[in-house]
Amino acid sequence: MKYYDFRSDTVTQPTDRMRAMMAKAFVGDDVYEDDPTVKQLEAMSAKILDKESALFVPSGTFGNQLAILTHTKRGDEVILGHDCHIMMHEVGAAAVISGVQLRQVQTHNGNMSAVEIKHMIREEDIHYPDTGLICVENAHSCGSVIGLKQMASIYELAQKHHVPVHLDGARIFNAAHALEVEPRAIAAYSDSIMFCLSKGLCAPVGSMLVGGKTFIDKARKMRKLMGGGLRQVGFLAAAGIVALEDMVDHLSIDHENAKYLAQQLSKIDGIEVLSNRLDINMVFVKFDRTLDEQFVCALNEKGLKINGPENGEYRFVTNYWIDKEAVDLLVEAIKEYI
Repeated sequence: MKYYDFRSDTVTQPTDRMRAMMAKAFVGDDVYEDDPTVKQLEAMSAKILDKESALFVPSGTFGNQLAILTHTKRGDEVILGHDCHIMMHEVGAAAVISGVQLRQVQTHNGNMSAVEIKHMIREEDIHYPDTGLICVENAHSCGSVIGLKQMASIYELAQKHHVPVHLDGARIFNAAHALEVEPRAIAAYSDSIMFCLSKGLCAPVGSMLVGGKTFIDKARKMRKLMGGGLRQVGFLAAAGIVALEDMVDHLSIDHENAKYLAQQLSKIDGIEVLSNRLDINMVFVKFDRTLDEQFVCALNEKGLKINGPENGEYRFVTNYWIDKEAVDLLVEAIKEYI
């Protein structure tokens, strides 16, 4: 049976061109910085975001946690949104790896108030930890994007207080499409950026950590400490190069399919589409009655993979391998079930 997978954009398979480029990639030992394909990918990534340097890492969580470890010292405090990925879905890694505490700002659809952040930046006091970092997520995993004006206000505040800003830009290219700007326009308001190659861009493995040369030089050593010093990783970097060359423009189609899915689901009685969080390739919905695990199983039997609810919401994610026909199949299966 052919399956259409709406669980996430992490489920994407590499394209034929990726597989071909992986097979013939020139490789070397990346810990010795001898891998030419990795170097090419890192240079591309830095150039796209208009930063000095970049570093290949195994995953998005690894990249975020490496950034925290590199920016902070033990006992520091990190300011971030209460529902961001680092807070909700990275297994408490900041406490384990970096020994920092997380101070949460209440967000509205992923947006943090610069005024509230200002009140959370610690003053010099013997009783207080130091504010070591501010983390912003854009596009946010709730389905929203953060506007450039808001990004700028947070960054200007951080600079005034000499606090670095890290951007969890796992889906920065989705955010750029939604805002109709170049990715570097978003990256301009942060000191470091992590973005994923393995979500909507279809690479099988890998993310990039991007920033200033001094920061990346330090992060390279911290990457080794965390067990991320990889060897002949150019095979994976080759897929990342194709991801940046071929897949970025396709994200707009993913967004269109998500909006189409939202429109079709909104026509079904008993479904509330959260239309204020429909900026990228994610559709969040609520049902007017509780659906048990059988709902997920019933769709799976029809070749449609979905996740169960989180906090009462179901999330459907479009990606390169989901076309309008697949969306129609999902809508009809949901309509039939309820």
